[in-house]
Amino acid sequence: MGEFSSGQFHGYLDQHLLIAMPGMLDPNFERSVTLMCQHSEEGAIGITINKLSKFTVGEVLEQLGIECRDRALSDAPVLQGGPVNTDRGFVLHTPMPGFESSLEISSEIMVTTSRDVLVAIAEGEGPEQFLVALGYAGWGDGQLESELRDHAWLSVPVDRAIVFDLPLKDRWQEAVSKLGVELHHLHGAGGSA
Repeated sequence: MGEFSSGQFHGYLDQHLLIAMPGMLDPNFERSVTLMCQHSEEGAIGITINKLSKFTVGEVLEQLGIECRDRALSDAPVLQGGPVNTDRGFVLHTPMPGFESSLEISSEIMVTTSRDVLVAIAEGEGPEQFLVALGYAGWGDGQLESELRDHAWLSVPVDRAIVFDLPLKDRWQEAVSKLGVELHHLHGAGGSA
């Protein structure tokens, strides 16, 4: 996968969700929940899982020349995965082997950038659950750690239900509830990503 390295370093944010603090100033990340895909000494990459893009899955499939006869699938929303490389597609999905380029995020979630997963989905033979996102969130060496020290983000272990089952509008609040604190106890401090 182009953006992901296969190095041996595993960051402490692997298998975590990043939760934007209530005072996050960057509109790309306001009240966002971002699934961390890679955290290494070179930086971090994540896919935001609760922001809509202006595209549907059908439009993405059409752009790629993939036929889809399933109207519900065609009408499904595509997420805005982050502000970096917004023309690059990512599919978060429940485990299913056999795709050209897949990275295991946790035992219950994988990320794939290859076209073959979209072909399988369009043919009704894809993973049980999936999300399609355009773009990703990226941080250079030490940038995310600095933002964490500045209280721009909180993190919780990844939860499959938050990623795949909850409506987008409920994901931020559910992720915050995993911290065991009430929303009104969170200060509006935060920065931008």
